[in-house]
Amino acid sequence: MAMPLRQSIRLGAYLAKQKLQRKEKYAVLVELEPLFACNLKCGGCGKIQQPAHLLKQRMPVQQAVGAVEESGAPMVSIAGGEPLMHPQIDEITRILLERGKIVFLCTNALLLPKHIHKFKPHRNFAWMVHIDGLEEKHDASVRKEGGFQAAVDAIKLAKEKGFRVMTNTTFFNTDTPQDVIDVLDYLNDEVGVDNMQLSPGYAYEKAPDQEHFLGVQQTRELFKKAFGDGRRKKWRLNHSPLFLDFLEGKRDFECTPWGIPSYSLLGWQRPCYLLDDGYAKTWRELIEDTDWDKFGRGKDPRCANCMAHCGYEPTAVIATTSSLKETIRAAVGA
Repeated sequence: MAMPLRQSIRLGAYLAKQKLQRKEKYAVLVELEPLFACNLKCGGCGKIQQPAHLLKQRMPVQQAVGAVEESGAPMVSIAGGEPLMHPQIDEITRILLERGKIVFLCTNALLLPKHIHKFKPHRNFAWMVHIDGLEEKHDASVRKEGGFQAAVDAIKLAKEKGFRVMTNTTFFNTDTPQDVIDVLDYLNDEVGVDNMQLSPGYAYEKAPDQEHFLGVQQTRELFKKAFGDGRRKKWRLNHSPLFLDFLEGKRDFECTPWGIPSYSLLGWQRPCYLLDDGYAKTWRELIEDTDWDKFGRGKDPRCANCMAHCGYEPTAVIATTSSLKETIRAAVGA
């Protein structure tokens, strides 16, 4: 199944506007990181490797909102670190919703029960809970015993209170097709999350664990087998069909690194949140002063094994809206 209809319509209208205005580079979604601090030490993430003085900082509300407004993106994914450690995260979320943005608040969910009273259900808001496999795999990935059950309990609590809840799962070379099937079946059928996102693990340079990231061929083999026998259509996946085609090797795309840009305490990250080639102070500076032709598979060795959502979903979405056939296919979740 494809992404929610409201989200698809909003995104389609935005992309049509960019085309009419003949814009070549624009943000589809902003990865907003209002802090780097986290209450976990996940092996595949390097955010807490930042210097101590940065880990203590929290982005001011107006700076966070201003960056999203500056980009013009219709959607925002608030990440980190752990966003619920930011004392004004509810205010940032509320203002973005008031300004018509679609907001996904990413969390490991350990603090969600403590802070959920600060938020209200909204048609353009969803919790995005990180689930890295079933209990044993998840707890090993986040390096915390009981982390999986705490996250599942928090999802159920949020659902009971009327919130839309999504999950995001990263897969590594230790995962088998059956591992993918098991966790997605569980989240889809037993937990009943509204939508699920998935991504092949990319060798983020600050991550403590550098041994278990997927290569391109491994990724294609993993998802081709996992998506077989009609399972892909059954799961409520928050992805365009073309991106899912890409993951299993049916289609190939070039990266669109500016499509999902990252804004943090350091500024706009070049060229994406997975590579760190410096920072721009403004959105305009990022777009105009970055040599985008340097990045992507076949151009930069660091991009050789990347099939991440942040670079290739924008390409797939733009390709979808440029084709009537693919637009219809996305609408019916084929």
